[in-house]
Amino acid sequence: MVRAIMSALIRQPESSFRVRDWHAEVLQRLDEAHLVAVSDVPARRVEFAAGLARFLAGMRQVEVCPLYGQSITDLETLCQQMERALPGPRLERRIDGPRGLTSFLRQRTEGAGRPAAKFRYYLWHDADVLLQRSRPLFAKVADMLAGVAAEAEYASDDVLLIHRGVFVGSSLLELYAGDQRGQFRSWLGDGLGEPFWQVVTGLDEPPFTVLRIDSLV
Repeated sequence: MVRAIMSALIRQPESSFRVRDWHAEVLQRLDEAHLVAVSDVPARRVEFAAGLARFLAGMRQVEVCPLYGQSITDLETLCQQMERALPGPRLERRIDGPRGLTSFLRQRTEGAGRPAAKFRYYLWHDADVLLQRSRPLFAKVADMLAGVAAEAEYASDDVLLIHRGVFVGSSLLELYAGDQRGQFRSWLGDGLGEPFWQVVTGLDEPPFTVLRIDSLV
């Protein structure tokens, strides 16, 4: 991934962030974990997410899947956003099942004349909106994203596709990340034994890291 950083020859616009190479720092964090990027200043969140999206989009064999959280308030609106971000059949409005979100995210996308992506980043703007609206649904979605990513890396024989989630929002996300029962710290259980994704991937917990966007200013 470090070589990919060096090959991303992107001229970045003027930024209010004082940390000059923050894009590379973020990408290195994403090598190993999903990212929770927090600030209570909306303009800083917008600048961070837009700058990161621009940086990632300039790299080879990378898919950037934007999710606009102000419009994600339930499963229906989440599925609508996913259908716009990734090509594929119409989703059933459910997490599991052969046409549910989990199956949808497992699919690779290939364009005519373009090599298959090796990295896919789900850039979720204002992710705290769904957390506030429905904590149980947010937990299921975070669990699913981390589970699909871990499955692809540790339990699949298919050509490797690295999935990473970038959850951008207010300090509510940081509070959630501090909850050991939350799905930034633990797999979601069903009360019937070890959590599904722990069994499938062999990982005791999903990998997440927290970044305070204000530290870049």
